[in-house]
Amino acid sequence: MSDTSLLETFPNPKPERDYEIEHTFPEFTSVCPKTGQPDFATVVVKYVADRACLELKGLKLYLNGYRNEGVFYEKVTNLILDDLVRACEPRWIQVETRWGPRGGISSVLVAEHRSEPLE
Repeated sequence: MSDTSLLETFPNPKPERDYEIEHTFPEFTSVCPKTGQPDFATVVVKYVADRACLELKGLKLYLNGYRNEGVFYEKVTNLILDDLVRACEPRWIQVETRWGPRGGISSVLVAEHRSEPLE
């Protein structure tokens, strides 16, 4: 799958505040593992940072790493979520993938993660 070492972070400039960050990547591509045909999606990442924020160049390179991967929508959506959680350990994160139509069907998948509240 994509190279997670490309994911970089920087210190959250306001870690004491909850604020939502949203990044939209409208040029995501992967390959259907059944047909070998390209799949096109928009990936939307929304999160509330804890100590670290995602750096955009690394995020773009990471997402581009799926370009030639044969992977189902469900798997890639959850892989992206898992990798981003490991990279920046957010308080909350949601990955939404909006897939272009194929055979008359378009799909939207949403996966999210919430960190356990501190006691």
